[in-house]
Amino acid sequence: MKDFLIDNRLVGKSVPPYIIAEMSANHNGSLQRALDIIKAAKEAGADAVKLQTYTADSMTLNVDHPRFRVKGSNPWDGEHLYDLYAKASTPWEWHAQLFAYGRELGITVFSSPFDAEAVKLLVSLDAPAYKIASFELVDHELIALCAATGKPLIMSTGMASIAEISEAVQVARNHGAKEIVLLKCTSAYPAPPSEINLLTIPHLSQAFDVHVGLSDHTMDVGVSVAATALGATVIEKHFTLARSDGGVDSSFSLEPKELAQLVSETKNAHAALGKVSYVQGDLETSFKKYRRSLFFVKDVAAGQEITADDVQALRPGDGLMPKLKSNVIGRTLKAAVTKGTPVSWDVLA
Repeated sequence: MKDFLIDNRLVGKSVPPYIIAEMSANHNGSLQRALDIIKAAKEAGADAVKLQTYTADSMTLNVDHPRFRVKGSNPWDGEHLYDLYAKASTPWEWHAQLFAYGRELGITVFSSPFDAEAVKLLVSLDAPAYKIASFELVDHELIALCAATGKPLIMSTGMASIAEISEAVQVARNHGAKEIVLLKCTSAYPAPPSEINLLTIPHLSQAFDVHVGLSDHTMDVGVSVAATALGATVIEKHFTLARSDGGVDSSFSLEPKELAQLVSETKNAHAALGKVSYVQGDLETSFKKYRRSLFFVKDVAAGQEITADDVQALRPGDGLMPKLKSNVIGRTLKAAVTKGTPVSWDVLA
């Protein structure tokens, strides 16, 4: 698979992971806060901020019935779906200003659409990429609409079987998607590291010949760093100004200092990958002199036979290598040596 561009930033294995700060509902209903999140993400070094484009009516029905309430161990337990989406949605009238502000700052802004009307809005704004959320991976019509834009398509795989992922990739390709990224995702909020299964990343890449990244719902950056070592080319993390400010997604979102750490540490992890090599660099080679080597640990007279008590493997590495000790024992000396003299062939008879 080839590296590709989102705006002017290369995405692929030749560069550090593309870092997406997921705003989601962390704007808390304030346009100014949404703008501040974009600025904070830029200052932390993220490559992009991702929005979510939907209305409550495009997500669910305003019906007061138990099936329309969230149940389970998550931050939204007991919430009425319609009210939750109404509170969490990013108003459509904000989108143009948010996209423009991102361009002004030099950080990419794009979004996850959830229906055809949302796709139309994003097309009108010339969105540079599209994201399919995990819950929408089985919505083939939505995938087809996003793929038909010809822009890079990122798809999260939370909850999906390998067959469902395969179907989604095929639909995307059939409708024109050339640049596809799958994100390994565990749809839990927050997600425990023990349930992330990062070894799926290289398997997905091999199975579908696409770039693979991580949509990370864990509480810190360690899992994302590990994902980078396994070949992740995109990392997505929820982002807020401060968890203490509250909000629908704040409890599992990174704060600015943590996002900056994510950017830094994934860059370090990518740099550390290097290549398969057993050749030491100059810095490492300079420490070879501190390896163990053979030294005389007592004064030994000329012509005397060397015993095991006379030599020992110690630092630094000025003498013969320790593996040669058996070749030294039993030899005699050409001249007397003092304690601390490195063992060398020159002093041996």
